[in-house]
Amino acid sequence: MTTAVQETAGVGHARYTFRLRVSSTATGALEAEWARCRWLWNECCARSRRAHAENEECGPARLDKMLTEARACMGWLREGSSVPQQQVIRDFAKSRAKALKDIKAAVPVRQRAGMPQYKKKHQDDPSLNYTQRGFRLKDGRLHLAGGIAGTVVWSRSLPKPPSSVRVYRDSTGAWYASFVVASMTETLPKIGRVIGIDWGVKEIATTTSDDHDLAHPQHGKRAAQHLAHYQRMMSRRKPKHGHAGSKGYREAKRQTAKLHKKVARQRQDTARKWAKKVVRDHDALAVEDFRPKFLAKSTMAKKATDAAIGATKTALVEMGRKHGRRVHLVHPAHTTMDCADCGARTKHALPLSERTYTCTTCGVSRPRDKNSARVMLVRAGLRPG
Repeated sequence: MTTAVQETAGVGHARYTFRLRVSSTATGALEAEWARCRWLWNECCARSRRAHAENEECGPARLDKMLTEARACMGWLREGSSVPQQQVIRDFAKSRAKALKDIKAAVPVRQRAGMPQYKKKHQDDPSLNYTQRGFRLKDGRLHLAGGIAGTVVWSRSLPKPPSSVRVYRDSTGAWYASFVVASMTETLPKIGRVIGIDWGVKEIATTTSDDHDLAHPQHGKRAAQHLAHYQRMMSRRKPKHGHAGSKGYREAKRQTAKLHKKVARQRQDTARKWAKKVVRDHDALAVEDFRPKFLAKSTMAKKATDAAIGATKTALVEMGRKHGRRVHLVHPAHTTMDCADCGARTKHALPLSERTYTCTTCGVSRPRDKNSARVMLVRAGLRPG
């Protein structure tokens, strides 16, 4: 029996995101900078469509030339820094190249990356990218090209000097600075234990160790009542098409976004704390390479979304890489049908209501998810404890 097992390795870059406190003057300057970058992005979209209609090339070099000409003749554009504007060109070119690559490779429409779209003033939140020559850190403050400064709320120190920073405003109106830093491996001491992990809905993660199972925290369910309250407020105050929303509508929208943000942070915090515990206590991890997208079309969609399996898996893999642990990603095919002891496979898929796995060959019987977690270890070539 052939199985697909992928072992993650390698050291790349990590993002460290911090809250950014900016004055009203700095806020105005950032919004003005974003207005220039948004205009430039939309010009790139228009230029790309014109090039497509005229069967011309529209690469980064041509777009750079367009930016140079625009800055030469437009004083308003010259008032802003060239660093974020050049990054807009790079980001647009990268996005367009990915879309064209998918078209050329005949990737199905539902899977391919779409062509870059216009950014709208009242729908797209500001996002500015600065390379190393466009910012500096001094006395705990972030100084950006163009004389813009803000105070970073440091919750921890950066392990290395950052190579770039993205300054953005989220849906709640708060500003953040996201630094890109070369990641470092903080190797933990050897423990001599391994663990297999199976993803689920009733429990987010079932492992070969009872002490490391992750129960469903139901953060979204607990916040549902407050969320419904703000959504009803938005529904009552919804503006007519083409009209600006009222002050009450904007406030209800902000409160809704704030609650969504809180739930997302709770899920992320739960995932990271659990991942740190698993990685600290085991040398190697056999993780089901589960893609929960199909659950969005099932009757378990709401509970599966609240479980945030994808985010939990990502946190586990990143934590394993950070601390030098071996993480084996195991293909999920037939993991609920195979016996972890003798390797025999059932003739028919087990219904979800059947929670106990009983092997008809060797007679072993154990909880279904626990058996799947042990199958992960066997497929990864690790010895179950």
